[in-house]
Amino acid sequence: MATTTPTLTTRQSVTARWERLKPRFWALVLGLIAGPIISNFAGLQTLSSTASQRVLSGVAEAQAMICDARARAEVADPSKLDWSDRNKLAEKFAIMPGATTATYEVTNLCSRKLSA
Repeated sequence: MATTTPTLTTRQSVTARWERLKPRFWALVLGLIAGPIISNFAGLQTLSSTASQRVLSGVAEAQAMICDARARAEVADPSKLDWSDRNKLAEKFAIMPGATTATYEVTNLCSRKLSA
């Protein structure tokens, strides 16, 4: 009987400890699962794809501003041109130094800026 008492006492001790720690364990598990989901929906996290998309959008906007300035230096009032002529003008000046072709985004943004 002396050998079963320490085992029984140890088992009761472990069970009592588990019962005491179980709510904290489940709170930790719930926090690890729900925390990133909630912070992502709240906008506190930025995914790498979102960040690169924002960077590319900003670069395209800057290049479109350069295209707009260069095109307005050649044509005084490009807003009076029809759509196809504005688009051709945008395609001509949307090609940045070191590039062989213009991207669609830059050409589209430049054409919109020229129409304003």
